[in-house]
Amino acid sequence: MNKSLLPMLALVLLAVGCGREDKAIAQTRKAAEQGVAEAQFGLGDYYYHGVGVGKDDAEAFKWMSKAAEQGLAEAQYNIAFCYRDGIGVDKDEAEAVKWYRKAAEQGHADAQFWLGDCYHYGKGVDMDFAESFRWMKIAAEQGHKTAQGVVGTCYLNGIVVEKDEAEAIKWFRKAAEQGDEESRNLLKEIEK
Repeated sequence: MNKSLLPMLALVLLAVGCGREDKAIAQTRKAAEQGVAEAQFGLGDYYYHGVGVGKDDAEAFKWMSKAAEQGLAEAQYNIAFCYRDGIGVDKDEAEAVKWYRKAAEQGHADAQFWLGDCYHYGKGVDMDFAESFRWMKIAAEQGHKTAQGVVGTCYLNGIVVEKDEAEAIKWFRKAAEQGDEESRNLLKEIEK
């Protein structure tokens, strides 16, 4: 989650915990209607999870989209998933890629990983292993554990890059240190 959103969300959760849920939602809605991207994101999140309002995927998408259009990376990432899975909007993999890219270009590691995944499987874009690896490596360098495992696998098997067991071990270790079981198991196999 975007760290700039945490103070606002913490206040809303505090208000909800104190039985002032209606007031917290009303204040968030007012700020969202005034164009505050973080409030739009928050309101979309409330609708998605049904916190203080009825669960409504279309309304969640509407508010998340407003925040995404203003450049909020976390909202861009979330609406990419909505397009990918058809949540509150018709499924559209090409549109998902567009929004993953916007968030990824702002440094959103999860979006970078999923953009790499789209290139790997040809979802919404032409299959392109080199582009997939590029985005996976960017995410891995930011500490995304699953991307680190993927990068390790590429080095281990010589996929898009030259085979390099030492480099593979380096990436598997990084992922394993964060609890990635698959990387931990691959390390055990390599180091036997």
